[in-house]
Amino acid sequence: MEKLEYEWVKQTRNILLDQCKELTEEELIKELDLGFQSIKDSFFHIAGCYHAWLGSFVLSATTTPLYSRKEINQMQLEDIKRYFQQADAYVEQVFEKSIEELNTVIEKKLPWRTESGFVRKTPHQLLVHSITHEFHHKGQIVAMLRLLGHVPQNTDILGLPGLD
Repeated sequence: MEKLEYEWVKQTRNILLDQCKELTEEELIKELDLGFQSIKDSFFHIAGCYHAWLGSFVLSATTTPLYSRKEINQMQLEDIKRYFQQADAYVEQVFEKSIEELNTVIEKKLPWRTESGFVRKTPHQLLVHSITHEFHHKGQIVAMLRLLGHVPQNTDILGLPGLD
């Protein structure tokens, strides 16, 4: 994964975030028994993965990477965007690591989950995991938009401008 490819990830994310501006608050939080229950919860879950694995585990930049249910309930779409902006900053810091650093195993307990045992992963594994995790859940958000009666915009990387 290179920086250019991550730009594509962000572009497809922004397509969905921009489309969600059209949703009512009720639609954004409606539990649809799919994925992480609601579109809002799904976005926080996606960004939280970057914060937890990259910001906390790899970079040790935070010990509290995830928001509580109470905090999420009080947040709006702009808060989701800010959460992703910080996640993107973590990704940029991971990209600054050398190939050797990216492939060196980190072994430690999860700072945000005190009952966890030791976890052994490389930054490269966690970067790829975070990105594939995002696409998995973005697919669920697309399905949620359909269930709410909306026509989702194309979020396929191959559909991005300039890639034809």
